[in-house]
Amino acid sequence: MRRLTPPPSTQSPGPHAATVGWRRRPVLQALALGLAAPVELAVAAQPRIVSIGGAITETLYALGADTSLVGVDTTSLYPTAARLLPSVGYARALSAEGVLSLSPHMVIAGDEAGPPAVLRQLQSAGVPVNVLAAEDSATGVMQRTDSIAALIGKQEAARALNDQFRREFEQATQRVARHAGAAPRVLFVLAHSMSQLRVAGQKTAADAMLRLAGATNALQGFDGYKPLNPEAAIAAAPQVLLVTDQGLAAAGGVEGLLRAPGLAATPAGRARRVVSLDALWLLGFGPRLPSAVVALADALRAKATA
Repeated sequence: MRRLTPPPSTQSPGPHAATVGWRRRPVLQALALGLAAPVELAVAAQPRIVSIGGAITETLYALGADTSLVGVDTTSLYPTAARLLPSVGYARALSAEGVLSLSPHMVIAGDEAGPPAVLRQLQSAGVPVNVLAAEDSATGVMQRTDSIAALIGKQEAARALNDQFRREFEQATQRVARHAGAAPRVLFVLAHSMSQLRVAGQKTAADAMLRLAGATNALQGFDGYKPLNPEAAIAAAPQVLLVTDQGLAAAGGVEGLLRAPGLAATPAGRARRVVSLDALWLLGFGPRLPSAVVALADALRAKATA
């Protein structure tokens, strides 16, 4: 799937044949899956939006567009009100029927959305599908906010939101810089279940968060996530194990997590130094990124020095 971002606002809009009150903007590249070009709504229109991706849903709420939401995926857990909306299922395992049953005017999705065939079906049914590229950085958060705002005519709200985000992120960076001592070595464990433990390498949201929080990823030399290898975990000698709240619950708590091969034999495991944060907050790279960076930095330092 190719990543898309809305084209510059200086381009001239053309009519959207299927929906009254909408405007479509051309893109400069052909879309690999035949998805609709990103579209922008006329200000007077009241769109019906299905949001696929927790960070996208969170951004729509932050932009004041929550009244346009008619459906979300299962990762859309913040704010709490999003959990009351109709669910279209897991972002990577959507069904065209489930989305179309909500009669959406558009779908805004992260690049994890799929399967591709379903996105093509939605497009064939006349529903514009806007797939936004993700970047695990503060700049990426603000760019995605601008992209979403351009689609729904909320540019002024986006400017205010990004100004606030920029101030908060600068404060978070200063807070992290004030931590004394060496950067703690941290092993991030992705635990959907005890039979599916994976660890984070480079070019992952977990690695990006560790760097922002002034920590060091204990595992180096590979990109993405790979299955937990007991010998590699022991050799990495992490001071702290980092998991999501949801992953820790799936593992059966700290006791259950440390029963995974190799983890109990690490310095972190022997001292029971485990930190967990909400998955969307920790890995979503949404508007709450500054607070997540501060919380992670403080928690990791506290555990590493305990």
